[in-house]
Amino acid sequence: MNFARQRLLPIYPHPDPEILLQEVPSELEKQIGVARREITSRYRDAHKQVQGLVDRWINIEHAVENRVKAIISPDESLTPSVLYIGVSTLTGSILTRSRSIPLRLIFPPLLFALSSAHFLPKTTSNFTSYLGSLEDTYFPTLAQKHDVAKAHSAMTWDRAKEAVEGARRSVEGGVLGGVEKMQKVTGLKVGEVWKLSEEKQGKIVEAVKVLEENAKEAEVHVLEAAKVVEKKTEEAVSDAETKKEEIKRLV
Repeated sequence: MNFARQRLLPIYPHPDPEILLQEVPSELEKQIGVARREITSRYRDAHKQVQGLVDRWINIEHAVENRVKAIISPDESLTPSVLYIGVSTLTGSILTRSRSIPLRLIFPPLLFALSSAHFLPKTTSNFTSYLGSLEDTYFPTLAQKHDVAKAHSAMTWDRAKEAVEGARRSVEGGVLGGVEKMQKVTGLKVGEVWKLSEEKQGKIVEAVKVLEENAKEAEVHVLEAAKVVEKKTEEAVSDAETKKEEIKRLV
């Protein structure tokens, strides 16, 4: 009886069983995925590094541009001055080409520094101050030695100037003493003649300056007169040509 009940079919249909599909990648697909992820990560890292280098280079360019603008003085023109500095340096190398090696190594840079200070004083001062700041930042011991050397050179220069001034004063004093002794011995007024000669020298210098100014003014007047004469000659020539053309037309 129980067996018969188990054999009877149900009056309602059975529901469809659920089928679950599980995707199982193959070993090749796994290796391809790993390689793709590795390549992508390497590419992103390389892109970040390249972008960082580009940003650093742009920052360096801006820093250099700002530094150059700060060093170059806007009040000074670089166009002729740089040419003069180059010619001066080249002249130094030409003058010392047959000299000793130390002189050939020292003289052109010395002329370069002197010509730069002469033709571009503000730019040269800005550049030397910038070099001094770099020296103070990265080489403090060398900067201290440099400052000591500058102080010693300034002291030596002051002493040399004082010695020259003292020698000049002593020579003037000796000359004046000799003149006074000559006046006492001979009775001649040499001192007054000396003063008169100095006054005459001053007057001669002033006269030379006046003559130079007058010569410049005369040169300007002569140029103006030459221009006027040239204009008149051009007008006369043009009038003569017009008259010739009128005569030809009448004939």
